Amino acid sequence: MPAVREAGAMPSKPRRSSRAERTLLRQLARQDPGAADTIQAEYGRVLLGYLRQLMDDHSAAEDVLQQVLLEAWQRGARFDPKRASVLTWLMTIARSRAIDAMRRRVPEPRDPSATTVLLDRHAADADPADAVAERWQLTYLLSTLPADHADLLRMRFQFGMSQSEIAAHTGVALGTVKTRMVRALEQLHELLEEGR
Repeated sequence: MPAVREAGAMPSKPRRSSRAERTLLRQLARQDPGAADTIQAEYGRVLLGYLRQLMDDHSAAEDVLQQVLLEAWQRGARFDPKRASVLTWLMTIARSRAIDAMRRRVPEPRDPSATTVLLDRHAADADPADAVAERWQLTYLLSTLPADHADLLRMRFQFGMSQSEIAAHTGVALGTVKTRMVRALEQLHELLEEGR
């Protein structure tokens, strides 16, 4: 009997690694010292931007990035690319190390009940880490789409423009805008599925 899918659910494809990911995975598997350089070159800007936003401290974010590179290199041989993309794995490590660093920054108060107040205040002021990670991952994924598709998605979802407004703004026919929007969303969906 064939499996029944949820209405509207896309069939799940096996996750494919990019050529850059496969090269990095081979480096990590053999504990090649150049793997940290490869991670820095491929993902360093995204990770540092994520850490800066999460920690709100540039120098602390740079320190944590170095910890992430080291930990990824140390644990890289055990990474399973079928479970997640390299970026998702690295952002998970970055989030954990950032939380550790922020916990160490909270001064030890004399009144134990004050600890809860400090942590609650920090949690209320900061974006939830998962939401920040999702925004950075989406920003990264948009940067991998063709420029015209990424621009359409930004105009629609970041700036709230309708498809008619996008057509008027870009000078592209409305039908073409609609077709490109559908294709861009399909590409983004595929990238998101690959990252899971």
